[in-house]
Amino acid sequence: MIQVPKLTIGDAYVALEACRKKAKEIGVPMDIAVTDDGGNLLAFERMDGALVGCIQIAIDKAYTSAVLGIPTAEEGRMAQPGESEYGANSLCGGRIVILGGGIPIKIKNITVGAVGCSSGTVDQDTAVAEAGVAALAKLMK
Repeated sequence: MIQVPKLTIGDAYVALEACRKKAKEIGVPMDIAVTDDGGNLLAFERMDGALVGCIQIAIDKAYTSAVLGIPTAEEGRMAQPGESEYGANSLCGGRIVILGGGIPIKIKNITVGAVGCSSGTVDQDTAVAEAGVAALAKLMK
């Protein structure tokens, strides 16, 4: 039997806190989602001032990174016309997101979940999500 590590709600809160801190540092309120390895929502926070229209986008960015095991920006590059995964954003009921801001959480190269952020530019969303993943990596060392 293969045993894989699982994220806890405590882990999700660590990621949320780090994302919140980074979002405040750059001055952009965020919608922040943390999912498990199956893309199921573990925790979500909509910071004051974050865009209502970005709630589902943040959740779907985390979903995409969790189920594919790669950052959403990487999927975005592969989903461009003429590339190997063109049209991937129409898969899974349209939940596959090809904008940056979704980052997988990995332990020993095993995807255990993901962080998805939305409300800023793609670069801002990515920086905030990366902060959440980095906090977990530091915790798990």
